[in-house]
Amino acid sequence: MNIDSVDFYYASMPEVTLEADGSQDALLVRVTADGHEGWGECEASPLTSIAAFITPRSHGVCQPVAASVIGERLDGPDDIHRIARLVARNSMDLLQAGHTWSGIEIALWDLLGKVRDEPVWRLLGYTENHAKLPYASMLMGDTPQETLDRARLARTNGFRAVKFGWGSYGTGTAAADADHVAAAREGLGDDAQLLIDAGQIWGDDVDAAIARLEALENAHATWLEEPFVPHAYVAHAALASRARTVGVAGGEGAHTVHMATNLIDYGGVRFIQVDAARIGGIGPSKAVADHAVRHGTTYVNHTFTSHLALSASLQPFAGLADHRICEYPVEPKPVALAISSNHILPDANGEVRAPEAPGLGIEVDLIGLLPYLRHVEISIDHERVYTSPEVPNKVSHVV
Repeated sequence: MNIDSVDFYYASMPEVTLEADGSQDALLVRVTADGHEGWGECEASPLTSIAAFITPRSHGVCQPVAASVIGERLDGPDDIHRIARLVARNSMDLLQAGHTWSGIEIALWDLLGKVRDEPVWRLLGYTENHAKLPYASMLMGDTPQETLDRARLARTNGFRAVKFGWGSYGTGTAAADADHVAAAREGLGDDAQLLIDAGQIWGDDVDAAIARLEALENAHATWLEEPFVPHAYVAHAALASRARTVGVAGGEGAHTVHMATNLIDYGGVRFIQVDAARIGGIGPSKAVADHAVRHGTTYVNHTFTSHLALSASLQPFAGLADHRICEYPVEPKPVALAISSNHILPDANGEVRAPEAPGLGIEVDLIGLLPYLRHVEISIDHERVYTSPEVPNKVSHVV
């Protein structure tokens, strides 16, 4: 097969707020090859990602992503890896290239899975599709009482693991943060996993993170996530050496394999969290999962948007029986839910699995997404170089 086209669909809530919620807009990617199609999603600024695909070249290693994708052969997984190397080389100095390529790469795996009538996890070499324990990913309440109420609601909804983060956590005193953590534990009860996400709030201030450890240990928190910026490996290692029962987690900010593996090798994280829609797609995510297995680190997906993105993030570790916990977007905005007509739902045991259907197993519904679609035109010297694709007449597309 030859890659014929790459189309981008930019969708957004009518109003995008300043809350730390990445589900407020989306960039869907459709790839076609010899009459077949696949879908992916970029977890990045939609307009800048589109621009990275079509921008005029600046020089030999600052080319648009399109230059490495359109017309390339796609006959198997090796071709996806080969095209990834082309993008990395030809768009070396185009910093948004990795995010743009992530959505395209996911779509290529989806397309290939449909052509071969296999789920993506099988194409990655797995023979088993193991159940994962989803944790409800939630924003911290504005007050400890709100955090308590959210924790109780998550338990009522059947979640045995819940993550609270962002909001006011880390912006005030350690005592104020301790109140939130204690409230979360009270709301969850003693038998649920509690996870805390600091959202990179302390930069590389190790002392600020250490000041929170006692409260986290008292609440039996499983991890403290993203205490620092993702490339602050020395700070991560220093905190990891001081933490006893609480693991340090991070990796969602990694947009290359080495950024993630360096957190394992030099940052001492116990949990490596990878977003397939940021790091370069499913293939790089699988490479990090393999590295985590070799080094005794637990691999965790990062997903806070749609169920298309959730499926993509589950594929790289679907076959790892001992890597059980997974992030689950429990409060996505309506635009994220509208992306697909089917969702990955917890089973009777409260667990989820990667879909068994070919490709990613998610049905993208552009008709349902119509109220949120944004029209984009990009012109250079008054000449149009990009315009949003038309929505096909079909009601949905099985991907």
